[in-house]
Amino acid sequence: MIEELAIVVKIENHQVWVESGSNSACGGCQQKASCTTNAIGSALKKKSVPVDCDIQLKTGDQVMVAIDENLLLRAALLLYLLPLMALFTGAGIADWLLVDNARYADLWIAGSALLSFLLSLWLINRAQNLLLLSYYARPVVVKKI
Repeated sequence: MIEELAIVVKIENHQVWVESGSNSACGGCQQKASCTTNAIGSALKKKSVPVDCDIQLKTGDQVMVAIDENLLLRAALLLYLLPLMALFTGAGIADWLLVDNARYADLWIAGSALLSFLLSLWLINRAQNLLLLSYYARPVVVKKI
């Protein structure tokens, strides 16, 4: 689990809205770009995020928020690797279907690659909206500090 300190700013039903707390340990570090300890903090910085919670909290409480690394890795693979594979597959299929001396062959290949890339992004978005993807990375409140 990747954990980060956060502050509760709003409460609705079984969700709390949190903002990232201050990180004194990584505030002046020169290696911030490659450091994983501030991963959630950079995502939550200066914006409220809804988080699932079963603990009784009130506005202003400090909490520990966590995200499962495996879910985060799967989401990253889905959102980065799948569209890239679709782009190359679309270009490869167009290249295979076109004859050797086809007019504007490069344009057709590029158009096919772009179309397959955009189609894969649309399908990922559609699948998430239809709740077919149940393993999205959603932070949860682990404990109250």
